[in-house]
Amino acid sequence: MWELTKSFRFEAAHALPGTTLGDASQEIHGHSFRAEVTIRGTPDPASGMVLDLGLLDRHMAAVQKTLDHKYLNNVEALGPPTLENLSRFIWERVGHADRLVRVGVFRDSCNESCTYFGPQG
Repeated sequence: MWELTKSFRFEAAHALPGTTLGDASQEIHGHSFRAEVTIRGTPDPASGMVLDLGLLDRHMAAVQKTLDHKYLNNVEALGPPTLENLSRFIWERVGHADRLVRVGVFRDSCNESCTYFGPQG
């Protein structure tokens, strides 16, 4: 069994009203994000790959385009633009759910990250 992880970066703004994080988080502000998508499986004998990386790249690029340089509060179906919701949102859009293991979203400048392991149940 193998695990393969690919990542992408995006820059985005958001506001988080109604939290105890302080006034700065309630105002529109931006972050640099990094998302990691991990799949698990056995390599195909013909290609030698767990998953054709070209397919994974296409799906990840589409998600990146949805998030990059956007005001996350306006991204449909995201909900409040938290790390938790970002990781779930990416999971739901990257495809390959039968092989997807986890999606992590990182805000390195804040020393924060969140990992989503898929729906439970």
